[in-house]
Amino acid sequence: MDGIEIFVNGQARDCSRTSPHTRLLDWLRTEGLTGAKEGCAEGECGACAVLVARPDGPEGSRWTSLNSCLPPALAFDGQEVVTAEGLGTVAGPCSGEDLHPVQREMADRGGSQCGYCTPGFICSMAAEYYRPDRRPGQGRKETGTREVGEQHATDHECGPNGFDLHALSGNLCRCTGYRPIRDAAYALGNPLDADPLLDRQNRPAPPVKHTRTDGGARFLRTETLAEALKIMQESPEARLVAGATDLGVEVNLRHSRPPLLLAIDRLEELRTLSFDDGRVEIGAALTLSEVERGLDGRVPLLAQLFPQFASRLIRNAATLGGNLSTGSPIGDSAPALLALDATIVLCSLDGEREVPLSEYYTGYRQSVRKPHELLRAVRIPLPLAESTAFYKISKRRFDDISSVSVAIALQVAGGVVNSVRIGLGGVAATPIRAFATEESLTGQPWTADTVATAAGVMAGEGTPIDDMRASALYRQAMLRQALLKFHAENTPALEAAK
Repeated sequence: MDGIEIFVNGQARDCSRTSPHTRLLDWLRTEGLTGAKEGCAEGECGACAVLVARPDGPEGSRWTSLNSCLPPALAFDGQEVVTAEGLGTVAGPCSGEDLHPVQREMADRGGSQCGYCTPGFICSMAAEYYRPDRRPGQGRKETGTREVGEQHATDHECGPNGFDLHALSGNLCRCTGYRPIRDAAYALGNPLDADPLLDRQNRPAPPVKHTRTDGGARFLRTETLAEALKIMQESPEARLVAGATDLGVEVNLRHSRPPLLLAIDRLEELRTLSFDDGRVEIGAALTLSEVERGLDGRVPLLAQLFPQFASRLIRNAATLGGNLSTGSPIGDSAPALLALDATIVLCSLDGEREVPLSEYYTGYRQSVRKPHELLRAVRIPLPLAESTAFYKISKRRFDDISSVSVAIALQVAGGVVNSVRIGLGGVAATPIRAFATEESLTGQPWTADTVATAAGVMAGEGTPIDDMRASALYRQAMLRQALLKFHAENTPALEAAK
Protein backbone atom coordinates (compact mmCIF):
# COMPACT_ATOMS: atom_id res chain seq x y z
CA MET A 1 0.00 0.00 0.00
CA ASP A 2 3.00 2.29 -0.45
CA GLY A 3 2.55 5.60 -2.23
CA ILE A 4 -1.11 6.19 -1.38
CA GLU A 5 -1.69 9.82 -0.41
CA ILE A 6 -4.40 12.44 -0.48
CA PHE A 7 -3.71 16.16 -0.88
CA VAL A 8 -5.71 17.92 1.83
CA ASN A 9 -5.74 21.69 2.09
CA GLY A 10 -2.66 21.84 -0.11
CA GLN A 11 -0.58 19.26 1.79
CA ALA A 12 0.06 15.60 0.93
CA ARG A 13 -1.05 13.21 3.66
CA ASP A 14 -0.18 9.53 3.73
CA CYS A 15 -3.13 7.15 3.39
CA SER A 16 -1.21 3.90 3.01
CA ARG A 17 -2.38 2.27 6.25
CA THR A 18 -6.04 2.98 5.67
CA SER A 19 -8.57 0.15 5.40
CA PRO A 20 -10.67 -0.05 2.21
CA HIS A 21 -13.74 0.34 4.43
CA THR A 22 -12.55 3.54 6.13
CA ARG A 23 -14.66 6.46 4.99
CA LEU A 24 -13.11 9.71 3.87
CA LEU A 25 -14.83 11.39 6.84
CA ASP A 26 -13.25 9.08 9.40
CA TRP A 27 -9.82 9.37 7.81
CA LEU A 28 -10.00 13.18 7.83
CA ARG A 29 -10.97 13.21 11.49
CA THR A 30 -8.11 10.89 12.45
CA GLU A 31 -5.87 13.41 10.67
CA GLY A 32 -7.08 16.08 13.09
CA LEU A 33 -9.48 17.75 10.66
CA THR A 34 -12.61 17.51 12.77
CA GLY A 35 -14.70 20.24 11.14
CA ALA A 36 -16.62 17.70 9.03
CA LYS A 37 -19.12 15.81 11.20
CA GLU A 38 -21.31 12.74 10.95
CA GLY A 39 -24.98 13.52 11.30
CA CYS A 40 -26.92 10.85 9.44
CA ALA A 41 -24.33 8.48 7.89
CA GLU A 42 -26.43 8.20 4.72
CA GLY A 43 -25.83 11.43 2.79
CA GLU A 44 -28.95 13.35 3.82
CA CYS A 45 -27.72 16.05 6.21
CA GLY A 46 -24.52 17.45 4.66
CA ALA A 47 -22.67 17.95 7.95
CA CYS A 48 -19.78 15.96 6.45
CA ALA A 49 -19.43 17.94 3.19
CA VAL A 50 -15.98 18.71 1.79
CA LEU A 51 -14.65 20.11 -1.49
CA VAL A 52 -12.92 17.96 -4.10
CA ALA A 53 -11.24 19.09 -7.33
CA ARG A 54 -13.09 17.31 -10.15
CA PRO A 55 -12.55 17.48 -13.94
CA ASP A 56 -14.31 20.28 -15.80
CA GLY A 57 -13.28 19.62 -19.37
CA PRO A 58 -9.78 18.52 -20.40
CA GLU A 59 -8.04 21.72 -19.27
CA GLY A 60 -9.97 22.78 -16.19
CA SER A 61 -11.27 21.62 -12.84
CA ARG A 62 -14.22 22.45 -10.64
CA TRP A 63 -14.51 22.55 -6.87
CA THR A 64 -17.26 20.05 -6.14
CA SER A 65 -18.98 19.48 -2.81
CA LEU A 66 -19.32 15.86 -1.71
CA ASN A 67 -20.54 13.94 1.31
CA SER A 68 -17.44 12.51 2.98
CA CYS A 69 -19.44 10.04 5.10
CA LEU A 70 -20.11 7.72 2.14
CA PRO A 71 -17.05 7.12 -0.09
CA PRO A 72 -13.95 5.18 1.02
CA ALA A 73 -10.90 7.33 1.66
CA LEU A 74 -8.80 5.23 -0.73
CA ALA A 75 -11.03 6.38 -3.60
CA PHE A 76 -9.31 9.79 -3.24
CA ASP A 77 -5.75 8.57 -3.71
CA GLY A 78 -3.89 11.37 -5.51
CA GLN A 79 -6.89 13.71 -5.35
CA GLU A 80 -7.19 17.22 -3.88
CA VAL A 81 -9.56 17.77 -0.97
CA VAL A 82 -10.34 21.02 0.84
CA THR A 83 -12.09 21.02 4.21
CA ALA A 84 -13.77 23.86 6.08
CA GLU A 85 -10.51 24.38 8.02
CA GLY A 86 -8.56 24.68 4.78
CA LEU A 87 -10.77 27.30 3.16
CA GLY A 88 -9.47 29.97 5.50
CA THR A 89 -5.83 28.92 5.43
CA VAL A 90 -5.70 28.42 1.65
CA ALA A 91 -7.85 31.30 0.37
CA GLY A 92 -8.30 33.57 3.39
CA PRO A 93 -4.99 35.47 3.15
CA CYS A 94 -5.77 36.77 -0.35
CA SER A 95 -8.65 38.77 1.19
CA GLY A 96 -6.46 40.15 3.96
CA GLU A 97 -7.88 38.05 6.81
CA ASP A 98 -7.88 34.54 8.19
CA LEU A 99 -11.45 33.77 7.13
CA HIS A 100 -12.63 32.77 3.68
CA PRO A 101 -15.33 35.14 2.28
CA VAL A 102 -17.95 32.41 2.76
CA GLN A 103 -16.93 31.98 6.39
CA ARG A 104 -16.92 35.74 6.94
CA GLU A 105 -20.46 36.17 5.59
CA MET A 106 -21.76 33.25 7.66
CA ALA A 107 -20.22 34.77 10.79
CA ASP A 108 -21.38 38.32 10.12
CA ARG A 109 -24.96 37.34 9.31
CA GLY A 110 -25.53 34.88 12.14
CA GLY A 111 -25.52 31.80 9.95
CA SER A 112 -24.30 29.52 12.75
CA GLN A 113 -25.71 28.69 16.16
CA CYS A 114 -24.62 25.33 17.58
CA GLY A 115 -22.14 25.04 14.70
CA TYR A 116 -22.51 21.31 14.08
CA CYS A 117 -23.74 21.70 10.50
CA THR A 118 -21.76 24.86 9.70
CA PRO A 119 -18.59 23.30 8.19
CA GLY A 120 -20.76 21.33 5.74
CA PHE A 121 -22.73 24.43 4.80
CA ILE A 122 -19.46 26.31 4.34
CA CYS A 123 -18.13 23.73 1.86
CA SER A 124 -21.35 23.48 -0.16
CA MET A 125 -21.57 27.26 -0.23
CA ALA A 126 -17.95 27.54 -1.34
CA ALA A 127 -18.55 25.16 -4.25
CA GLU A 128 -21.33 27.44 -5.48
CA TYR A 129 -19.16 30.52 -4.76
CA TYR A 130 -16.55 29.16 -7.20
CA ARG A 131 -19.05 27.91 -9.82
CA PRO A 132 -17.59 29.19 -13.11
CA ASP A 133 -20.86 30.45 -14.62
CA ARG A 134 -22.18 32.20 -11.49
CA ARG A 135 -22.63 35.85 -12.33
CA PRO A 136 -24.27 38.70 -10.37
CA GLY A 137 -27.67 39.56 -11.82
CA GLN A 138 -27.61 36.65 -14.23
CA GLY A 139 -28.50 33.02 -13.67
CA ARG A 140 -27.11 29.86 -15.06
CA LYS A 141 -29.21 27.81 -17.43
CA GLU A 142 -31.47 25.99 -15.03
CA THR A 143 -33.36 22.83 -15.78
CA GLY A 144 -37.03 23.43 -16.27
CA THR A 145 -37.91 26.99 -15.31
CA ARG A 146 -35.11 29.54 -15.43
CA GLU A 147 -33.24 30.49 -18.56
CA VAL A 148 -29.87 32.11 -19.16
CA GLY A 149 -30.04 35.82 -18.52
CA GLU A 150 -33.17 35.78 -16.37
CA GLN A 151 -32.93 38.27 -13.55
CA HIS A 152 -33.04 36.87 -10.04
CA ALA A 153 -34.80 39.72 -8.27
CA THR A 154 -38.12 37.84 -8.35
CA ASP A 155 -36.68 34.34 -7.86
CA HIS A 156 -36.64 33.33 -4.19
CA GLU A 157 -34.35 30.38 -4.92
CA CYS A 158 -31.61 32.31 -6.69
CA GLY A 159 -29.97 35.43 -5.32
CA PRO A 160 -29.08 38.70 -7.05
CA ASN A 161 -25.46 37.52 -7.03
CA GLY A 162 -26.39 34.41 -9.05
CA PHE A 163 -26.16 32.08 -6.04
CA ASP A 164 -28.39 29.06 -6.60
CA LEU A 165 -29.89 27.93 -3.28
CA HIS A 166 -30.22 24.39 -4.64
CA ALA A 167 -26.48 24.15 -4.06
CA LEU A 168 -27.41 23.84 -0.36
CA SER A 169 -30.32 21.42 -0.79
CA GLY A 170 -28.40 18.56 0.84
CA ASN A 171 -27.40 20.56 3.93
CA LEU A 172 -29.73 20.56 6.93
CA CYS A 173 -29.71 22.96 9.87
CA ARG A 174 -31.67 22.14 13.01
CA CYS A 175 -31.31 25.27 15.13
CA THR A 176 -30.17 28.43 13.30
CA GLY A 177 -32.93 28.59 10.73
CA TYR A 178 -32.25 29.05 7.06
CA ARG A 179 -32.81 32.77 6.58
CA PRO A 180 -29.39 33.95 7.89
CA ILE A 181 -27.71 31.18 5.89
CA ARG A 182 -29.53 32.35 2.78
CA ASP A 183 -28.61 35.95 3.58
CA ALA A 184 -24.94 34.94 3.79
CA ALA A 185 -25.15 33.14 0.45
CA TYR A 186 -26.80 36.08 -1.27
CA ALA A 187 -24.24 38.54 0.13
CA LEU A 188 -21.26 36.85 -1.52
CA GLY A 189 -19.45 38.69 -4.27
CA ASN A 190 -17.10 37.21 -6.85
CA PRO A 191 -13.80 35.56 -5.87
CA LEU A 192 -10.74 37.79 -6.06
CA ASP A 193 -8.41 37.23 -8.99
CA ALA A 194 -5.67 36.38 -6.49
CA ASP A 195 -7.75 33.63 -4.87
CA PRO A 196 -5.67 30.42 -5.17
CA LEU A 197 -8.77 28.22 -5.17
CA LEU A 198 -10.18 30.19 -8.08
CA ASP A 199 -6.88 29.93 -9.93
CA ARG A 200 -6.81 26.18 -9.29
CA GLN A 201 -9.87 25.77 -11.51
CA ASN A 202 -7.85 26.95 -14.51
CA ARG A 203 -5.73 23.78 -14.42
CA PRO A 204 -6.68 20.15 -15.03
CA ALA A 205 -7.91 18.02 -12.17
CA PRO A 206 -5.36 15.64 -10.64
CA PRO A 207 -4.62 12.60 -12.81
CA VAL A 208 -6.19 9.30 -11.86
CA LYS A 209 -3.97 7.00 -9.79
CA HIS A 210 -4.37 3.28 -10.23
CA THR A 211 -4.60 2.33 -6.59
CA ARG A 212 -4.02 -1.24 -5.49
CA THR A 213 -3.91 -2.61 -1.95
CA ASP A 214 -3.08 -6.10 -0.74
CA GLY A 215 -3.77 -8.14 2.36
CA GLY A 216 -7.22 -8.67 3.90
CA ALA A 217 -9.91 -6.54 2.28
CA ARG A 218 -8.67 -5.03 -0.96
CA PHE A 219 -9.23 -1.82 -2.93
CA LEU A 220 -8.43 -1.71 -6.64
CA ARG A 221 -8.62 1.02 -9.26
CA THR A 222 -7.68 -0.34 -12.68
CA GLU A 223 -6.27 1.59 -15.61
CA THR A 224 -8.67 0.23 -18.24
CA LEU A 225 -12.16 -1.18 -18.54
CA ALA A 226 -10.73 -4.47 -19.81
CA GLU A 227 -8.75 -4.88 -16.57
CA ALA A 228 -11.84 -4.17 -14.50
CA LEU A 229 -13.88 -6.73 -16.45
CA LYS A 230 -11.16 -9.32 -15.95
CA ILE A 231 -11.23 -8.76 -12.18
CA MET A 232 -15.02 -9.02 -12.18
CA GLN A 233 -14.82 -12.36 -13.97
CA GLU A 234 -12.10 -13.71 -11.69
CA SER A 235 -13.54 -12.27 -8.46
CA PRO A 236 -17.36 -12.31 -8.49
CA GLU A 237 -17.35 -11.07 -4.89
CA ALA A 238 -16.03 -7.66 -6.05
CA ARG A 239 -18.27 -4.67 -5.22
CA LEU A 240 -18.16 -1.84 -7.71
CA VAL A 241 -17.49 1.67 -6.40
CA ALA A 242 -18.50 4.79 -8.31
CA GLY A 243 -20.25 7.45 -6.23
CA ALA A 244 -20.68 5.10 -3.23
CA THR A 245 -24.00 6.78 -2.42
CA ASP A 246 -25.62 3.35 -2.01
CA LEU A 247 -22.59 1.28 -0.99
CA GLY A 248 -21.69 3.84 1.68
CA VAL A 249 -25.08 3.40 3.35
CA GLU A 250 -24.60 -0.37 3.37
CA VAL A 251 -21.19 0.02 5.01
CA ASN A 252 -22.39 2.61 7.53
CA LEU A 253 -25.78 1.30 8.56
CA ARG A 254 -25.80 -2.36 7.58
CA HIS A 255 -22.13 -2.93 8.48
CA SER A 256 -21.35 -4.51 5.12
CA ARG A 257 -17.63 -5.23 4.61
CA PRO A 258 -17.05 -6.37 1.01
CA PRO A 259 -13.75 -8.25 0.61
CA LEU A 260 -12.94 -6.42 -2.63
CA LEU A 261 -13.83 -2.88 -3.70
CA LEU A 262 -13.31 -2.17 -7.40
CA ALA A 263 -13.39 1.54 -8.29
CA ILE A 264 -14.75 2.27 -11.77
CA ASP A 265 -15.77 5.92 -11.49
CA ARG A 266 -12.81 7.32 -13.42
CA LEU A 267 -12.67 4.81 -16.30
CA GLU A 268 -12.83 6.87 -19.48
CA GLU A 269 -14.80 4.16 -21.29
CA LEU A 270 -17.64 4.74 -18.78
CA ARG A 271 -17.54 8.53 -18.95
CA THR A 272 -18.72 9.28 -22.50
CA LEU A 273 -21.57 11.60 -23.46
CA SER A 274 -22.52 11.80 -27.12
CA PHE A 275 -25.31 12.82 -29.48
CA ASP A 276 -25.70 11.50 -33.00
CA ASP A 277 -28.55 11.34 -35.50
CA GLY A 278 -30.19 8.36 -33.87
CA ARG A 279 -29.48 8.42 -30.12
CA VAL A 280 -28.00 9.96 -27.00
CA GLU A 281 -25.42 7.84 -25.16
CA ILE A 282 -24.63 8.55 -21.51
CA GLY A 283 -21.69 6.86 -19.81
CA ALA A 284 -22.63 4.90 -16.70
CA ALA A 285 -19.90 6.47 -14.51
CA LEU A 286 -20.70 10.12 -15.22
CA THR A 287 -22.14 11.77 -12.14
CA LEU A 288 -25.67 13.09 -12.40
CA SER A 289 -24.34 16.65 -12.11
CA GLU A 290 -21.97 16.01 -15.02
CA VAL A 291 -24.80 14.56 -17.09
CA GLU A 292 -27.00 17.55 -16.26
CA ARG A 293 -24.33 20.01 -17.39
CA GLY A 294 -23.46 17.95 -20.46
CA LEU A 295 -27.02 17.56 -21.69
CA ASP A 296 -27.71 21.26 -21.01
CA GLY A 297 -31.47 20.77 -21.22
CA ARG A 298 -31.42 18.89 -24.54
CA VAL A 299 -33.37 16.00 -22.99
CA PRO A 300 -36.20 17.91 -21.27
CA LEU A 301 -37.54 14.94 -19.30
CA LEU A 302 -34.15 14.39 -17.66
CA ALA A 303 -33.89 18.14 -17.12
CA GLN A 304 -37.06 17.87 -15.01
CA LEU A 305 -35.74 14.83 -13.18
CA PHE A 306 -32.35 16.10 -12.03
CA PRO A 307 -33.46 18.84 -9.59
CA GLN A 308 -35.77 16.33 -7.89
CA PHE A 309 -33.15 13.60 -7.59
CA ALA A 310 -31.88 13.61 -3.98
CA SER A 311 -29.66 16.69 -3.43
CA ARG A 312 -26.79 18.47 -5.13
CA LEU A 313 -24.34 16.75 -2.77
CA ILE A 314 -25.65 13.34 -3.85
CA ARG A 315 -25.89 14.24 -7.55
CA ASN A 316 -22.26 15.34 -7.46
CA ALA A 317 -21.31 11.71 -6.74
CA ALA A 318 -24.19 9.44 -7.83
CA THR A 319 -24.25 7.92 -11.32
CA LEU A 320 -26.95 6.69 -13.67
CA GLY A 321 -25.20 3.33 -13.83
CA GLY A 322 -25.29 2.96 -10.07
CA ASN A 323 -28.90 4.08 -9.71
CA LEU A 324 -30.05 1.58 -12.35
CA SER A 325 -27.86 -1.26 -11.12
CA THR A 326 -29.18 -1.18 -7.56
CA GLY A 327 -32.58 -2.04 -8.97
CA SER A 328 -34.53 -0.12 -6.33
CA PRO A 329 -38.25 0.10 -7.17
CA ILE A 330 -38.21 3.70 -5.96
CA GLY A 331 -35.10 4.83 -7.83
CA ASP A 332 -35.87 8.06 -9.67
CA SER A 333 -33.93 7.59 -12.91
CA ALA A 334 -35.59 4.35 -14.09
CA PRO A 335 -39.14 5.72 -14.63
CA ALA A 336 -37.79 8.66 -16.65
CA LEU A 337 -35.59 6.41 -18.76
CA LEU A 338 -38.46 3.96 -19.28
CA ALA A 339 -40.56 6.81 -20.64
CA LEU A 340 -37.68 7.71 -22.96
CA ASP A 341 -37.59 4.09 -24.25
CA ALA A 342 -33.97 3.80 -23.12
CA THR A 343 -31.74 0.78 -23.52
CA ILE A 344 -28.72 -0.15 -21.47
CA VAL A 345 -25.39 -1.44 -22.71
CA LEU A 346 -23.93 -4.34 -20.75
CA CYS A 347 -20.32 -5.29 -21.35
CA SER A 348 -18.04 -8.16 -20.35
CA LEU A 349 -14.94 -9.86 -21.67
CA ASP A 350 -17.28 -11.63 -24.11
CA GLY A 351 -18.37 -8.32 -25.68
CA GLU A 352 -21.40 -6.05 -25.40
CA ARG A 353 -25.14 -6.53 -25.53
CA GLU A 354 -27.96 -3.99 -25.54
CA VAL A 355 -31.06 -4.59 -23.43
CA PRO A 356 -34.27 -2.51 -23.37
CA LEU A 357 -34.67 -1.07 -19.90
CA SER A 358 -38.27 -2.31 -19.91
CA GLU A 359 -36.88 -5.87 -20.04
CA TYR A 360 -33.94 -5.36 -17.68
CA TYR A 361 -35.51 -5.98 -14.27
CA THR A 362 -36.70 -9.46 -13.39
CA GLY A 363 -37.67 -9.01 -9.73
CA TYR A 364 -36.98 -7.00 -6.60
CA ARG A 365 -33.41 -5.72 -7.04
CA GLN A 366 -32.83 -8.41 -9.65
CA SER A 367 -32.00 -8.03 -13.34
CA VAL A 368 -30.75 -9.84 -16.41
CA ARG A 369 -27.22 -8.54 -15.79
CA LYS A 370 -24.82 -11.40 -15.15
CA PRO A 371 -22.25 -11.23 -12.32
CA HIS A 372 -19.35 -10.65 -14.72
CA GLU A 373 -21.18 -7.94 -16.69
CA LEU A 374 -20.90 -4.19 -16.19
CA LEU A 375 -23.43 -1.54 -17.13
CA ARG A 376 -21.38 0.61 -19.51
CA ALA A 377 -23.86 3.17 -20.88
CA VAL A 378 -27.48 4.24 -21.26
CA ARG A 379 -28.85 4.95 -24.75
CA ILE A 380 -31.88 7.12 -25.48
CA PRO A 381 -33.33 6.99 -29.01
CA LEU A 382 -33.96 10.16 -30.98
CA PRO A 383 -36.10 12.04 -31.84
CA LEU A 384 -37.58 12.75 -28.42
CA ALA A 385 -41.29 12.98 -27.68
CA GLU A 386 -42.82 16.43 -27.98
CA SER A 387 -44.37 16.58 -24.50
CA THR A 388 -42.77 15.12 -21.38
CA ALA A 389 -43.11 15.40 -17.60
CA PHE A 390 -41.67 13.88 -14.45
CA TYR A 391 -43.72 13.83 -11.25
CA LYS A 392 -42.21 12.81 -7.93
CA ILE A 393 -44.55 12.38 -4.99
CA SER A 394 -42.67 12.43 -1.69
CA LYS A 395 -42.98 13.87 1.81
CA ARG A 396 -40.39 16.58 1.13
CA ARG A 397 -40.00 18.70 -1.96
CA PHE A 398 -36.28 17.90 -2.29
CA ASP A 399 -33.76 15.45 -0.85
CA ASP A 400 -36.29 12.70 -0.27
CA ILE A 401 -37.22 9.21 -1.43
CA SER A 402 -40.21 8.80 -3.74
CA SER A 403 -43.50 7.39 -2.60
CA VAL A 404 -44.52 7.34 -6.27
CA SER A 405 -42.79 8.62 -9.38
CA VAL A 406 -44.33 9.01 -12.83
CA ALA A 407 -42.63 9.90 -16.10
CA ILE A 408 -44.61 10.52 -19.28
CA ALA A 409 -43.48 11.04 -22.89
CA LEU A 410 -46.28 11.88 -25.33
CA GLN A 411 -46.49 12.53 -29.06
CA VAL A 412 -49.76 13.92 -30.44
CA ALA A 413 -50.46 14.41 -34.18
CA GLY A 414 -53.65 16.02 -35.41
CA GLY A 415 -55.20 15.84 -31.97
CA VAL A 416 -54.67 12.08 -31.74
CA VAL A 417 -52.17 10.28 -29.53
CA ASN A 418 -49.52 8.97 -31.87
CA SER A 419 -47.31 7.42 -29.18
CA VAL A 420 -47.03 7.49 -25.41
CA ARG A 421 -44.68 5.88 -22.94
CA ILE A 422 -45.18 5.99 -19.18
CA GLY A 423 -42.63 4.87 -16.58
CA LEU A 424 -43.67 4.23 -12.99
CA GLY A 425 -41.75 3.86 -9.74
CA GLY A 426 -42.91 2.90 -6.26
CA VAL A 427 -45.91 0.82 -7.33
CA ALA A 428 -44.34 -2.59 -7.94
CA ALA A 429 -41.29 -4.65 -7.00
CA THR A 430 -39.45 -3.05 -9.92
CA PRO A 431 -39.78 0.13 -11.97
CA ILE A 432 -42.36 -0.64 -14.68
CA ARG A 433 -43.91 0.61 -17.89
CA ALA A 434 -47.63 1.39 -17.71
CA PHE A 435 -48.39 -0.70 -20.79
CA ALA A 436 -52.15 -0.95 -20.21
CA THR A 437 -52.46 2.82 -19.87
CA GLU A 438 -50.33 3.38 -22.94
CA GLU A 439 -52.57 1.05 -24.93
CA SER A 440 -55.71 2.83 -23.75
CA LEU A 441 -54.32 6.17 -24.98
CA THR A 442 -52.62 5.24 -28.25
CA GLY A 443 -54.72 6.08 -31.30
CA GLN A 444 -57.29 7.96 -29.23
CA PRO A 445 -58.09 11.69 -29.31
CA TRP A 446 -56.19 13.70 -26.71
CA THR A 447 -59.30 14.84 -24.86
CA ALA A 448 -60.41 15.10 -21.26
CA ASP A 449 -62.73 12.10 -21.67
CA THR A 450 -59.96 9.93 -23.11
CA VAL A 451 -57.56 10.90 -20.36
CA ALA A 452 -60.16 10.39 -17.60
CA THR A 453 -60.70 6.83 -18.83
CA ALA A 454 -56.96 6.21 -19.11
CA ALA A 455 -56.40 7.64 -15.62
CA GLY A 456 -58.70 4.96 -14.25
CA VAL A 457 -56.61 2.34 -16.03
CA MET A 458 -53.41 3.89 -14.69
CA ALA A 459 -54.68 3.69 -11.12
CA GLY A 460 -54.70 -0.08 -11.54
CA GLU A 461 -51.12 -0.38 -12.83
CA GLY A 462 -48.60 -2.30 -10.77
CA THR A 463 -49.06 -3.87 -7.35
CA PRO A 464 -48.73 -1.00 -4.85
CA ILE A 465 -48.36 -1.82 -1.15
CA ASP A 466 -48.86 -0.10 2.19
CA ASP A 467 -45.57 0.95 3.78
CA MET A 468 -44.03 3.73 5.85
CA ARG A 469 -44.06 6.18 2.92
CA ALA A 470 -47.61 5.77 1.61
CA SER A 471 -50.60 3.48 1.46
CA ALA A 472 -51.54 1.46 -1.60
CA LEU A 473 -54.71 3.55 -2.00
CA TYR A 474 -52.70 6.77 -1.91
CA ARG A 475 -50.30 5.46 -4.55
CA GLN A 476 -53.23 4.51 -6.78
CA ALA A 477 -54.71 7.96 -6.35
CA MET A 478 -51.41 9.58 -7.26
CA LEU A 479 -51.14 7.51 -10.44
CA ARG A 480 -54.58 8.68 -11.50
CA GLN A 481 -53.87 12.28 -10.58
CA ALA A 482 -50.52 12.38 -12.37
CA LEU A 483 -52.09 11.62 -15.74
CA LEU A 484 -54.88 14.15 -15.18
CA LYS A 485 -52.30 16.77 -14.22
CA PHE A 486 -50.21 16.00 -17.29
CA HIS A 487 -53.26 16.53 -19.51
CA ALA A 488 -54.11 19.84 -17.84
CA GLU A 489 -50.53 21.11 -18.14
CA ASN A 490 -49.90 20.03 -21.72
CA THR A 491 -53.21 20.45 -23.57
CA PRO A 492 -52.93 24.27 -24.04
CA ALA A 493 -49.45 23.95 -25.57
CA LEU A 494 -50.49 21.10 -27.83
CA GLU A 495 -53.57 23.01 -29.03
CA ALA A 496 -51.47 26.10 -29.72
CA ALA A 497 -49.09 24.00 -31.81
CA LYS A 498 -51.87 22.73 -34.13
